[in-house]
Amino acid sequence: MWWIIPVAIVVILAVWLVATYNSLVSKRLKVKNQWSQVDVQLKMRADLVPNLVNTVSGYAKHEQKTLDQAISARNRYVAANGTEAKIEASNALSGVLNRLFALAESYPDLKANTNFLNLQEQLGQIENKIANYRQFYNDCVMMYNETIMRVPSNIVASLFHFQPETFFQIEEEDRNVPPVQF
Repeated sequence: MWWIIPVAIVVILAVWLVATYNSLVSKRLKVKNQWSQVDVQLKMRADLVPNLVNTVSGYAKHEQKTLDQAISARNRYVAANGTEAKIEASNALSGVLNRLFALAESYPDLKANTNFLNLQEQLGQIENKIANYRQFYNDCVMMYNETIMRVPSNIVASLFHFQPETFFQIEEEDRNVPPVQF
């Protein structure tokens, strides 16, 4: 009869270990799934950039530097490997797209071009989806990272080498409030 208590403790620990491990795996998969949702939208945005650049280039031939930067930023995003590299490349692409749309403000004929307006609308819709998916991705990362850092699940996380995931953050220069002039 004395052996029942040690066996019960071992069984309880084994059940806890399996349950905690499965919970960590589930949360990690949710983070990866949410990242893939963000990545799909970022890819759609990157695919729009060449069309946007071609439309703008017909009106703003002397603004070649900005157009080249847009294509370069898009290519860096497409070539990026890993979550952190894609986040960094996406932030760079966002900055270039903002400059591209600011450039378009200087060309009234371009702002009236239906192709440009259509591309701008599509890009706006994708940007809204990206913002929503980023938020959900960051929520999943927070729950996952919190689980691998909390006691006692951190013991299982360290045993099985679960690593914290990276949050999707904006670049420091994007945090600055743009000047408004009237």
